[in-house]
Amino acid sequence: MKSVLEYLEASAMRYPDKTAFADETDACTFAELMRDARAIGTRLAAYQIRRRPVAVMMEKSVAAMKVMMGILYAGGFYVMLDASHPAIRLNQILSALTDPGGASLLIASPENVGTAQELAFSGTLLASEELSAGETDLTQLEQIQREQCDTDPLYVLFTSGSTGVPKGVIISHRSVIDFMEYFTTIFGITETDVLGNQAPWDFDVSVKDIYAGLKTGATVQIIPRKLFSFPMPLLDFLITRGVTNLTWAVSALCIVSTLDGFSYRVPTALRRVMFSGETMPIRHLNYWREHLPDTMFVNLYGPTEITCNCTYYILDRTFAPGEVLPIGKTFPNEKVFLLDEKDREVTSPGEKGEICVAGTALALGYYRNPEQTAKAFVQNPLNPCYPELIYRTGDLGVYNERGELCFASRKDFQIKHMGHRIELGEIECAMEKVEAVVRSACLFDQQKNRIVCCYEGAADKKQIREALHKLLPEYMIPNVFRQMEKVPLSKNGKIDRKLLQEQYAGERRSKWKN
Repeated sequence: MKSVLEYLEASAMRYPDKTAFADETDACTFAELMRDARAIGTRLAAYQIRRRPVAVMMEKSVAAMKVMMGILYAGGFYVMLDASHPAIRLNQILSALTDPGGASLLIASPENVGTAQELAFSGTLLASEELSAGETDLTQLEQIQREQCDTDPLYVLFTSGSTGVPKGVIISHRSVIDFMEYFTTIFGITETDVLGNQAPWDFDVSVKDIYAGLKTGATVQIIPRKLFSFPMPLLDFLITRGVTNLTWAVSALCIVSTLDGFSYRVPTALRRVMFSGETMPIRHLNYWREHLPDTMFVNLYGPTEITCNCTYYILDRTFAPGEVLPIGKTFPNEKVFLLDEKDREVTSPGEKGEICVAGTALALGYYRNPEQTAKAFVQNPLNPCYPELIYRTGDLGVYNERGELCFASRKDFQIKHMGHRIELGEIECAMEKVEAVVRSACLFDQQKNRIVCCYEGAADKKQIREALHKLLPEYMIPNVFRQMEKVPLSKNGKIDRKLLQEQYAGERRSKWKN
């Protein structure tokens, strides 16, 4: 098997009339998805996109899924763009894709065409509704598939970059196929399931919904983004649509528990609740488990660079607030281990080490970014005998007394906030563009789950927020701003982040309250 399109085609044969994807207003069967994707693929093949990226600016929907699969039929790979992100960020992504050998196509939905036209994109802009009409050339599509390799890119997801420029993680067909074979088997996902998709499609959590559905014949119900501000209609949607599986970011689950959503209705059809992206607060986890005692709960761990997840922990006991939730054991065909600062393997309980991963699920690297690729994807220092690439996550892990692997903290300034992986350095780069800000430093308050920005300069908080909204996605805007006379510096002239963190920890409840 060398293409995820084989999942679609197999499900279209087994369950042609079964709903594959459904959104708030539209739905399609597996047969309809394959038919329309092939028609779109035939149209896109004329643009010679084999092994080239195609940017897609569409809200997650049935229509967007048909376009994504059409890109794959034409031999290309998709890059999902969020039209709500600042133009500067979108242009950075398009610039990375459009340079030699990069994207020549940007596909936009009708409501996003205006936004797309204002971007600095020199390629061809296509309206999504123009792609479905036309004949299907099966001979041409079959030839494209014959020439495909399983190591060809499937998609690129852009994550936050410490230099202020987003990094494009390239994931191949082979990596997704490898992960999905185990993911669906371990958790027993079948054609009888209904998967409730929460994650945006430019976020890797969504990959588990999309390809688990295509592989098994399960139906994917695309939950409208707006519902995650209103627990009651969200729960109505889950119950009305018969959702049996949630693979959500932690922040999405916490919306329901924070507002006591289950006092309204409980979606008792749920068989599994899986979560990832950041540490799940035990108080919120226990709220879900109390109301759904027969549901399987799973803690998933893993960065985008290893195709979704590399470890999982099926909850087998009750945890109290303050206890550490394990990230569990390694998925089959992946290797997860800890390295200390001298690149020695850590195996003793209580000793921290950097979480490192090897295996087929590793990304191909970062798109047109060999320098960052070389830093993150390196030779396994434990193996001097033959080439073996590993990904250094930058996360610190520790084994507990039971021998279970647990997440400890970040090794650098990268954080996980609202389900997203964020480089604090990118926020600081944006702060440099705000007038009247002289210097800034960002911290992450893990206990309060908020980003804190300390700065010196005459700018006020309102001015800074307004400026940052033009530069960064909403989830990257700091929650707290503290104006300082001087940001503390170390002896060598660098920001003394350790001292800043200590000051914040000591004064958090009084002087620094926002």
